[in-house]
Amino acid sequence: VQLQASGGGLVQAGGSLRLSCAASGGTFSSYAMGWFRQAPGKEREFVAAIDWSGGSTYYADSVKGRFTISRDNAKNTVYLQMNSLKPEDTAVYYCAADTYGVRPKEEDYEYDYWGQGTQVTVSS
Repeated sequence: VQLQASGGGLVQAGGSLRLSCAASGGTFSSYAMGWFRQAPGKEREFVAAIDWSGGSTYYADSVKGRFTISRDNAKNTVYLQMNSLKPEDTAVYYCAADTYGVRPKEEDYEYDYWGQGTQVTVSS
């Protein structure tokens, strides 16, 4: 499975961005997906996850109500819509695939494939 994340950039506080993660080489519609982020000097943290069908999602408290994860299984793509961005959202964002599971999970060790990351910078 190969994952290609895109959509990052520089945005002012209060703005929006939509990240995309295109998957190839696997049966995308059969496994859960997640987004994680890592800020400079900090550990990687969970952001959001979605089950195989898109019917179940899970969010970190820090992004709940501002971010929305979704997926289009016909396009083999998972999205992260980020609204009301804050400077503390600045990080490299990674998408990940849990090819052994179908439920959304927050533990990074559950994910066996990772994308290359896309930088999100929110200016104050």
